[in-house]
Formats: sequence, C-alpha cells, structure tokens
Amino acid sequence: MKRKHAPGKTLASHSRPALARPPLRPTPRQRVLTLAMGLGVFLGVAGLAYAVYVFWPSAATSKKLRAAEEYAKLPAPKLNAPDPPGAAPEGMVWIPGGEFYMGIDESQVPEGSNIGVFMDALKVHKVYVDGFWMDTHEVTNEEFAKFVDATKYVTVAEKQPDPKDFPDVPAKELAPFSIVFKIPEQPIPNPFKVQGEYLWFDPVKGASWKHPEGPSSDLKGRAKHPVVHVCYLDALEYCKWANKRLPTEAEWEFAARGGLDRKTYCWGDELNPGKKWMCNNWQGYFPNADDKEDGFHGTAPVGSFPANGYGLYDMAGNVWEWCSDWYQLDYYENSPAKNPPGPKSGFDFHERIAKRVQRGGSFLCAENFCTRYLPGARGKGEPTSAASHVGFRCVRDASASVNKE
Repeated sequence: MKRKHAPGKTLASHSRPALARPPLRPTPRQRVLTLAMGLGVFLGVAGLAYAVYVFWPSAATSKKLRAAEEYAKLPAPKLNAPDPPGAAPEGMVWIPGGEFYMGIDESQVPEGSNIGVFMDALKVHKVYVDGFWMDTHEVTNEEFAKFVDATKYVTVAEKQPDPKDFPDVPAKELAPFSIVFKIPEQPIPNPFKVQGEYLWFDPVKGASWKHPEGPSSDLKGRAKHPVVHVCYLDALEYCKWANKRLPTEAEWEFAARGGLDRKTYCWGDELNPGKKWMCNNWQGYFPNADDKEDGFHGTAPVGSFPANGYGLYDMAGNVWEWCSDWYQLDYYENSPAKNPPGPKSGFDFHERIAKRVQRGGSFLCAENFCTRYLPGARGKGEPTSAASHVGFRCVRDASASVNKE
C-alpha cells in the first residue's frame, strides 16, 4: 500500500529527523496547579452527577412518576351502600360491592420487584361487582376436618395418581403425593434464572392436608391454620357442602382492597406502617433463608395479622386462595365491566396447560422473587394440583339461603 502524503508536503519532509530537545520537567508550582485543577474537575463532575441523581429523575423514574400522576387523576369509583341485606351467616362478613380499579398500575410495583411477575395485571380497568358474603378468613384445618368427617371425602392428593397423567413415571413408582416447599440444600444466587422445575418444591409421597410436610407430620397445634394441599376440585366439593362457592377473581380483589381506592397493599401504600408486619410473607432472600421477622415460617394461624377495612383476615400472604375463574394472561384486555366471570377456558403459556386463578400470595412471597401479596396481583394453578402454600376461602350470594351452619 502506498503511503498517502499530506497536502503540500514532499517525501523529504517526512524523512527529516526531529531536532533533539532536552526533556521538560514541571516546576513544583506547576505540579500543585495541575493537581488542583484535576481535583477541581473531579469534584465538579461528581457534584454534577450527584445533582442529576438527586434532583433530576432518570427517564424511567420520570415515566413512573407521570404514570402515577395519571393513575391518581382517574375519577374515584363509587361504592355501594354498606348496609347488609340481613343477618350475617356464621363466620362471614358483608362485602357491599361497587366499582373499583382492578389490576396494578406500573407505578405501584414495589421498588426492586421484578415487573415481569405483574405483566398479567398491569392493564388497570374499572370493574363493578354486586355485593356478596365472604368468609372472614381462609378455611382452616378444623373446618375442613368437619367436612371430611361429614362426607368421607378424600382429597385428590390422597388418591392414587392416574398413570395417564404421568406417562414418564413408571406405574410402580406412582403413589399419592403433593408439593411441599423446602429450603434448597445449596443456596440459589438468582431464583429467576432457575431452569425447569423450581428447586424449592418437592413432590412428597404421603403429603396431604392431614400431613402438610409428609407422612411424619400432622396437624397438632394447627387447627386454626389454613388448610393446605387442597386443589381446585377439592375446594369446589367443600363449597357445595357448605352451601357456598368460590369467589370470582374480581370479587376477590374488590374484597381484598377493603374499601380503599388504588392502594398498593390491602392496608395502604406502606409495606410496614409503624415498622409492623401486616401479613405473613417471606423475609430474607428467597428461597435460601427466611428471617421470620413477621414471627412465622410457613403458615400462620388465621387472623394473626390485622383485618382489612371489610373485616377480612389474611387477604395478603399466608396461602394462595383459589378463585373460580379460568386463567388467561390477557383477559383484562377485553373483560366485562360488570361482574366479570373470567374467560371460558384457561391457558398458561409457560407450562402450556389450563389453569385456574389463585389470589393473595403466600408465606413464600418475597421482595426478591414474588411480591404477589398485593391485592391486584394474580396467580394461577392447575386444577388438580395441590401444594403446601395453597388454600381457599368461600363466598355466598346475597340471595343464597343459609344452610345448616
């Protein structure tokens, strides 16, 4: 390649040797001035960066603030009169119904939470629901035991699995089982990066509502704890016996908000008002360590935390609660504005199977992973599957007759 000459110069001008010069040495005064100038530049840049950080929100923060302002400007929803239609059925309270904003606005996603777990709830929309009665707390072990004693019902988790449902498992290895949470033997740096099955859920043979952690466990001291290891089908059978039904997803969220309008939590906008834990969730880095700052590891007796504005306990945390709706990721895009019943079928794109809605989060919901104990957050579960962090509560229509309770 030919060397390209600069305009106006000859080859000779490139070949002349430079005149030898002695090296330049800065004086002490020059050294001090140079150091002072460098320090000044550093402090100026640092100060500017600090000012930008403190006084000028980032683009993402600005967007979130604007979203919060627009969300706050929505007209206030209208609630129905609080007067109940009659005497309350035992263990139930009247939920008056009315309008509310269903879902979660992006500005309400807690700082540090993964927004991806709320993608199915970010379409905020106004919904109206009629009034209804609702259990003040989740169905407990002692209540479920009365149902079993009266009907001799056997839950799905206690039955022999159908080989057709588990084609990859040898028939001789199939036995009644349910899913139990366990802290992993090896710490997990990032639970969102776990591939395949969650390493903190274990299919335990013999686990059921009577044996929450497996055959060696029992219900001693847990009569007032929410019943777990009940699948959607089990919950339906209990409801039939009790002359009740499962709530729709919209009814559940309206009730969970307790009459508050567009608050982040069931009790307001602050997670721990007065440094007090308001629900049974996970403290610490999930799933490696539970600090138990709320006083519990696992389920808590119902009513261990303050009730919301409607007198309902544990609408956040403790155990997930089954709803009657099929689950669809995009249902909020076109759901009815009055008494939405849920879609006609369900589908979970992640596991590619039909699921039903679950609400309320559980004792496993943590800031670094789930955070779905917010009233607008959504969960889902396969109708025949049960687990150690899933339960339910019931509702009753205002016009329903009172049974033998």
